Amino acid sequence: MSVVYNQIANRSIERIGALSDGLFAIAMTLIVLEIRVPELTDHSDAGLWMAYGQLAPRFVTYLRSFLTLGIFRNGQQTQLSYVDRAGRDLAWLELLFLAVIALFPFTTSLLAENIDLRLALGLYWLNIFVAGAALYGIWAYVERAGLVREGTAPEIGRLIRRRIGIAQLLYGLGFLISLLPSGTYPAIAWIVLVQLNFAIAPRIWKLHTI
Repeated sequence: MSVVYNQIANRSIERIGALSDGLFAIAMTLIVLEIRVPELTDHSDAGLWMAYGQLAPRFVTYLRSFLTLGIFRNGQQTQLSYVDRAGRDLAWLELLFLAVIALFPFTTSLLAENIDLRLALGLYWLNIFVAGAALYGIWAYVERAGLVREGTAPEIGRLIRRRIGIAQLLYGLGFLISLLPSGTYPAIAWIVLVQLNFAIAPRIWKLHTI
């Protein structure tokens, strides 16, 4: 039986994971570089406090984006831990996902500069939506192509799809909140609370099951 190159390309799950770790590390570093030391017009403690107060939007967007990247990184690593083997198509789907992740430093900076504008928040939300859709598509391909690790319980796939679906609904609700007359700040607060729930998974009511 003849074999073509595309059948043997990109078979290593470990290399996909290593590339992902590197790109996520770079993206997480770039978002903090947007918080620059302020230039003081009043060289005093009071002037420094005032200058740092003006950086509040950047600290908020940094926290939010760090949580976002952490959640997506954990989601991807969870999926990879249940994949038996890689392949050319899976490698390119993972690269597509990472291309979307690489946009977060830009959308983070855009939101930090225009935190009160709905369009800036909408573009940031779109970044989250496309990343989530890519992650969902990757797992759908893994299941369809029979790449799930042998012995994986059937409910694993259901839990992965459910987690992505719920996250997208909650983030989408945050964007809808921004369309209300109250503006973007309640929406940003909502999204940060959603992300903190994903990160901490508090054992309160059913929050840890989301």
